[in-house]
Amino acid sequence: MERSELELEPGLLVPLYTVSTLIIGSGAAGLNCAEHLIEFGAPDVLVVTERLGGGTSANSGSDKQTYYKIGVFGDVADSPMEFARTLTAGGMMHGDLAYIEGLNSLPEFYHLVRNGVPFPHNRYGAFVGYKTDHDPRQRATSAGPKTSWLMVRGALEALRRHGVPILDRHQVIRLLTVPGRVGVRVIGAVGLDLSRLSAPGHGLVVFSAENVVLATGGPGELYSASVYPPGQAGGHGLALEIGVVANNLTELQFGLASTRFRWNVSGTYQQVVPSYVSVAADGSDRREFLLGYFDRPGDLATATFLKGYQWPFHAERTQGCGSSLVDVAVWMEEQSGRHVFVDFGRNAAALELLAPEAREYLIRSGAYQPTPLERLAHMNPAAVAVYEEHGVDLREPLEVTVCAQHCNGGLRGDIWWETSVPHLFAIGEVNGSHGVRPGGSALNAGQVGGLRVAQRIGRVYRATPLPPHVFEPTVMPQLRAALDRIRWLMAAGEGAPSPGRVRREIQARMTAHGAFLRSASGLADAVNGARLLLHRIRAEGQRLASVEQLATAVENEHLCLTHLALLQTMKAYVDAGGGSRGSCMVLDPAGDRTVRTPRGQQLRHRSENLTMRAEILETRLKAPAGVDFEVVAIPTRPLPDDTSWYETTWREFEAGRVFEDEPQVKTFLVPKGASPL
Repeated sequence: MERSELELEPGLLVPLYTVSTLIIGSGAAGLNCAEHLIEFGAPDVLVVTERLGGGTSANSGSDKQTYYKIGVFGDVADSPMEFARTLTAGGMMHGDLAYIEGLNSLPEFYHLVRNGVPFPHNRYGAFVGYKTDHDPRQRATSAGPKTSWLMVRGALEALRRHGVPILDRHQVIRLLTVPGRVGVRVIGAVGLDLSRLSAPGHGLVVFSAENVVLATGGPGELYSASVYPPGQAGGHGLALEIGVVANNLTELQFGLASTRFRWNVSGTYQQVVPSYVSVAADGSDRREFLLGYFDRPGDLATATFLKGYQWPFHAERTQGCGSSLVDVAVWMEEQSGRHVFVDFGRNAAALELLAPEAREYLIRSGAYQPTPLERLAHMNPAAVAVYEEHGVDLREPLEVTVCAQHCNGGLRGDIWWETSVPHLFAIGEVNGSHGVRPGGSALNAGQVGGLRVAQRIGRVYRATPLPPHVFEPTVMPQLRAALDRIRWLMAAGEGAPSPGRVRREIQARMTAHGAFLRSASGLADAVNGARLLLHRIRAEGQRLASVEQLATAVENEHLCLTHLALLQTMKAYVDAGGGSRGSCMVLDPAGDRTVRTPRGQQLRHRSENLTMRAEILETRLKAPAGVDFEVVAIPTRPLPDDTSWYETTWREFEAGRVFEDEPQVKTFLVPKGASPL
């Protein structure tokens, strides 16, 4: 990496970093990619991050945060192709990507083990697994509530040993591009040094890079009810504004999480069968409310237990006393103005009433103590300790709500995780490879993505970045436009909305219309509202109370674009006949299903349109600085018929040709059999 200065205008010098590969983000995926880039001989790497240790990987988890991989213990057969079949079973996932994630799940898992992540194994060395949601086998494993934090810690230690530079407190605000063979290609980025916002140029920093890797996480700030760490905005808008194709933007996960301290109450927190209570807004009128949704107390207790590994809301599980009735009941209590709590001091029902599967699980775990908290402390003391670390005593009721937890959709990547814009890669949650997926598979996808990017860059994209004397005149118009935009934001008039007001409007709209309950009419109104907000902040700016709000205002512009992309994709899906699937329920007065509640049959909704599992919705901004997205349905690619022959593979590998596959699709053309929505 070379550091120099660039004269943006007479007397205004800004830092210019020239590097082979720029990684934006410091979570588990981005740091793993940096590790592999060193391993594969990339010339140099620079990691840029807003807040080292501040993202989802370092701050989120659950009872025992899951890492999903091929099963490797006992006498249970498994294979990469069988793994891929599971990943694609829920739909909206390309078969070749699923196969790649299966093939590389073990190399990446053992890389984490070598990095010191303490995944438990037995005396034989077998990493014994357990079942997670949408998992037909026991492929899941965990290092405890802080699995992804341990992954980050191990990768950071490795990068420090290698001397990889990390620029902390830097927020990337724009990607720099030049015309390419088709569309544009990326050649760098513009950022803000958050410690120098008051300086001339407001802390502007420029990066020249041959390759850019987005590892910016999910857009948790889109929702007011969110279990993401505060401030987690993702980097989707950065890419969307330069025309990068996104996919699967309909697919998110929602589930019950605590609100005072943001944490998923999944796994053991539910398997110990706590009770749920609600109180009025003033704290009075405490009552247990779940029984009215179930036929018998045993059904209620079993559904609560099953929430452990069926934690994300799923519309199908609102039927027949399913586990997602708990989510519906919590939501309906809140709609009546009440607050909901999990009470670990009381059982949902007598344990003897549990279904045999659930009762046997507790018995085999030695967890038949009198209260849920005692069982939790026995089975998973670390799950109790996490709350204690944040000043939360689980002897007191724990307030919960249904929260946004993960975005399965994101930017489209090819088999090397390269986006539709050449030399721009997307890994981790910002990559949208999954539709409906098994729990924990996202962690594996992020690690595999980092490996694949490093292989591609290390073996193919090794050209040096543009030298400063060529780079500067090439990007100067974009740099001046970025500076002009910053100055324009700083000078916004009194009539402009504040950054806080803009953020709250985005969150309210997404929580009301783009969360786990959606409808055609609600989405139509939400899309119109999102367009109006985008028009307004582009025309009026945002009124800043201080220069410290500059970063939030720029982030809001990208979040506003992102929430329009999600809402417009959701609307296109529903308008095309899409039904309830994954973690969303599509409400419809003419729907074929309802949910039984104490007040009768409610929440009439559509059942899933199974034919739409075989397609992926791709989304792209129609025009630069536009307010309209094009949404196209693309058939999913099938599982590959991998009958490779060793001798020919050896020759291809030795020649390096296995790393040079042309990316799958580089343009936003509708292929044969696809349908524009």
